Amino acid sequence: MAPPMSAGAFLDALRAEGVTVVEVGDWREHNRNHKGPWGPVHGVMIHHTVTQGAEATVRICRDGHPDLPGPLCHGVVTKDGTVHLVGCGRANHAGPGDDDVLRAVIAEKALPPDNEANTDGNRHFYGFECENLGDGQDPWPDAQLEAIEKVAAAVCRQHGWSERSVIGHLEWQPGKVDPRGFSMAWLRERVRDRLK
Repeated sequence: MAPPMSAGAFLDALRAEGVTVVEVGDWREHNRNHKGPWGPVHGVMIHHTVTQGAEATVRICRDGHPDLPGPLCHGVVTKDGTVHLVGCGRANHAGPGDDDVLRAVIAEKALPPDNEANTDGNRHFYGFECENLGDGQDPWPDAQLEAIEKVAAAVCRQHGWSERSVIGHLEWQPGKVDPRGFSMAWLRERVRDRLK
């Protein structure tokens, strides 16, 4: 059972991994903790935004929209590889997902297929939204992919987790497709190599 990092520890972990970080407004206090617990944390979840343009993407992820209040993640990875911190604490990113998947993440074992949504993921996962249209055509620049690898590795390194603690939204909640454009197996390999 891992308690979540403080805002300062989170920032330090990202910078130690070589991430270019931008702190957005009151990100250290911006969260949804009044809606439920934050932690224990067990993994890192990667998403795509279905948006275009760094400024608009960061704004949406920080503020949310009428149907889903922000923050919608902890960090936004824009196309240039910059990570914009928009929240610290519970964030509206994972939603309900499969308890079998959570058990596999905790045990750091291969993930089973997600076939139900019965567990609160917002409580248990750090979330990174990655600027991409998610149509399978929008490119993933090398700088962005490297930043995604670095943020996932930074969180895993801080908690002593392996690459098996990194999952995609599509592996957590039935019907989700994100991130689309690279495989999570590929990302986990990169995180594993970085953690060596």
